[in-house]
Amino acid sequence: MSNNTTISVKLTVPLVAAYYPLALVIIGTLLNLLTLIILCRSTFRDTKKQPIIHYMRAIAIFDIFMLYGWNLDHYLSIEHGFILLTYSIATCKIFGFLNYFAGQSSAWLRVFISFDRYLSASRLRRPWCSREKGVLIIISCIIILVALFNLHFFIFACFYRSNGTVNPNAQLYKIYPLWDYINLGVYNCVPFILMVIFNSGVIYHLIKRRQTRIIQQSHIQHRAISITLVITTSLFLIMTIPATIVAAFFFTTPTTSLAKILDSALYTYHITSFPLYLITFKEFRRECIKMVTCKNNNGRIVPTQVAIATTRIPNQL
Repeated sequence: MSNNTTISVKLTVPLVAAYYPLALVIIGTLLNLLTLIILCRSTFRDTKKQPIIHYMRAIAIFDIFMLYGWNLDHYLSIEHGFILLTYSIATCKIFGFLNYFAGQSSAWLRVFISFDRYLSASRLRRPWCSREKGVLIIISCIIILVALFNLHFFIFACFYRSNGTVNPNAQLYKIYPLWDYINLGVYNCVPFILMVIFNSGVIYHLIKRRQTRIIQQSHIQHRAISITLVITTSLFLIMTIPATIVAAFFFTTPTTSLAKILDSALYTYHITSFPLYLITFKEFRRECIKMVTCKNNNGRIVPTQVAIATTRIPNQL
């Protein structure tokens, strides 16, 4: 019995290691596309009143891109014996860039969505960066700056060795693990610290406003917002930082089972937006149910009026 059990475990572990990343690609793509479709429906089209929707749409797109880099390579390496990073010069440059660009863009979009919530909670009037034009400018700047930051992959990275195989490093310098160290700060540590600061500020101002009854008549769900912020930040810490630390300081070839498990946790984080919105975002849940049940919806989210007639507090997640 013990020998049969051992053989069964040895056969099961590689199958899980191979097909879980593939399942993440399929399920994550579908869930993020579904999130994007719901956020483009009539309820969320008035982005002048709800500019935060632009951040949510952009995050859904980059979370899809995130699944097609190292995550897909885990499946390809086990089942087909190659990875995209060393398959050809073209795939090496594209996916070397994508591995960092998608994750860093997704993380900084989450930082600025937390910043936007903080401004909305701490001020009675929206500053320019919380209005639609400002949000679009911020999203464009994030994408452009992160793309320029990783542009060296297209210029310097990847060359053929003498034996015909592809080296993903650059001839002038060694990209790996240097860029893994940098990615730890740009993708994990700095965004996490900023999210904690902004989200703490959001919770503080919501508690303060609740106590002073400024939003007594509003439809903002104080408890739901706080729970969403805590869950998002906690998941980011638990699911992404360990994998990036291992990649930067403890990477080995072949990849250890622990590194694969942590990688799977990291990429699982990027498919959590849909269930998180579904649980904590009432309008999103309602629109999802209407779409599934094929009910037409002509309503739109209207900003909640507060006690002061000339001010507005935008609806939050």
